[in-house]
Amino acid sequence: MTQITSLFATRLYRAKLGAFGDAIDPDELAASCYAIAKDDEAGQAWCEENGYPGYTSYASLTDLPWRFPIFADIVTALDRHVAAFAEDLQFDLGDKTLQLEDLWINILPEGGTHSSHIHPHSVISGTTYVQMPGGASALKLEDPRLPMMMAAPTRVKDCRDELKSFVYVAPEVGEVLLWESWLRHEVPMNMAEDERISVSFNYKWE
Repeated sequence: MTQITSLFATRLYRAKLGAFGDAIDPDELAASCYAIAKDDEAGQAWCEENGYPGYTSYASLTDLPWRFPIFADIVTALDRHVAAFAEDLQFDLGDKTLQLEDLWINILPEGGTHSSHIHPHSVISGTTYVQMPGGASALKLEDPRLPMMMAAPTRVKDCRDELKSFVYVAPEVGEVLLWESWLRHEVPMNMAEDERISVSFNYKWE
């Protein structure tokens, strides 16, 4: 008898941000993101110095939930989503909890990209999507086994998602995606004329 099983699963969580409570108005959230970006001179300077396309508050602001109430609402929603994902992952958290570590805004213009990366020292990372115009970049996820495949042949074009070297996920406005922080990911070039806006975050275990 032949038996083939799939081992070492990589989980991706996808849901509406407001699935556990009230919906969050994406227009209000987008306006808040633009207002913060306009006033954040330190963040603008960091982006220019580091060649980051568009704007990110990653290196400049750590208090978004206190600046605008809508970000406090986001954190309340994210805490519930992360708890649900941790349960699915069957984490044994012991006497510790998963807590929000970072929360930042991303505004990616036409032609902008965010190169492949991971989020060291965190447990769960993710993004909620605020503005996704037609042609905006999907999220590109990389098979963590890829560096070890060496001489393996490529897969057939229509192979199952679990066997692909890269998976592209096209999120919708108001959705949240979660993944384990070791999963390498990137944002390919934004082909839309309008800006792509998202809010990203990390959760730590302590």
